[in-house]
Amino acid sequence: MIFLDAAATTPVRREVIEAMFPFLTNQFGNPSSHHELGELAATALAGAREQCAAALGAHAEELTFTSGGTEADNLALKGIALARRAADPTLNRVLISAIEHPAIVESADFLRRVHGFEVELIPVDGLGVVDAEVFAAMLAGPGVAVASIMYANNEVGTVQDIAALAPLATTAGVPLHSDAVQAAGWLPLNVRELGVTALSISGHKIGAPKGVGLLYVKGGTLYEPLIHGGGQERGNRSGTENVAFAVALATALGMTEAGRSAAVERVTELREDFILRILADIPTAQLTGHRSRRLPSVASFCFPGTSGESVLLELERRGIVCSSGSACAAGSDEPSAVLSAMGIERSVAQTALRFSFGNEVTEQALDTAGTELTAAVERMLRLGGK
Repeated sequence: MIFLDAAATTPVRREVIEAMFPFLTNQFGNPSSHHELGELAATALAGAREQCAAALGAHAEELTFTSGGTEADNLALKGIALARRAADPTLNRVLISAIEHPAIVESADFLRRVHGFEVELIPVDGLGVVDAEVFAAMLAGPGVAVASIMYANNEVGTVQDIAALAPLATTAGVPLHSDAVQAAGWLPLNVRELGVTALSISGHKIGAPKGVGLLYVKGGTLYEPLIHGGGQERGNRSGTENVAFAVALATALGMTEAGRSAAVERVTELREDFILRILADIPTAQLTGHRSRRLPSVASFCFPGTSGESVLLELERRGIVCSSGSACAAGSDEPSAVLSAMGIERSVAQTALRFSFGNEVTEQALDTAGTELTAAVERMLRLGGK
């Protein structure tokens, strides 16, 4: 099997397993307990937080460990919006980009349905890029409680210039959150340089286990907790902390940051070769997303005249595992909301495939994938796209 669905998940690194293992076995204490086992756990948790803070250029007290990127997104958008409106009832607008992950889209919809917020979509162009002037104009309107623009898109790989967009929000006095789940491991994550108010990452995209994530919120920013209880995580997220997974995330984040430059250079070159080959070998193929401002790890295409799901199944039969879009929307018959927002017509959007690479991907694997993809698409076209 050749696994080209790293945007959905990645295997847990051996070093990560070794780092977390003691906190699943002999050092299993509750970090809130006032005895030796508890203090060992509390020390490990504090160390993991400091490690993550160093990787993000943040202060440790600005970080909250969560169950994953989805919870981090929910806590950021809902928490900031609710706290800001509680302090000022006129702050009733929520801005999100038109290509956000479902974790942000559904959080915004919850704020609309249950709390009466007005949700507005920040449009993108045909390459998935937010226009800074349009964003500035939307910020200039009254009553914006929070804005959210993802750093790198999970379906087409387009990267937003967050460092240029964030000052616009700061000038308007609006907190800007960015979903950096796909960006982690590939793009700079220094929150001071990016200028964001909040940023989310997920462990299982970078070699940690599923079930752990992290939210950065700039010091002094008000946000309401979503989970109430014993006041852990400085009251921002109650519940006994998952020390082992916090250690795992810190280890994985440190490793990915240490190897990021080399991985980006190598994988970008392989991605470019793969894109050029597919566009040359399959004349009808359409690359989606920005040609150059994209993640090193994502090559996404539409193949008009085929069915994306049919090609996906044919590729799996041939030993190639990829995706027809976001894993979080798998099974839906609807075309990708991301591709629709980019202006791609429904019939074409339903032919989409995403190939996403881990930092261990090889030239041989992509060469084989290219050969099998070409054969699969040709077969589907002969069968009339079925």
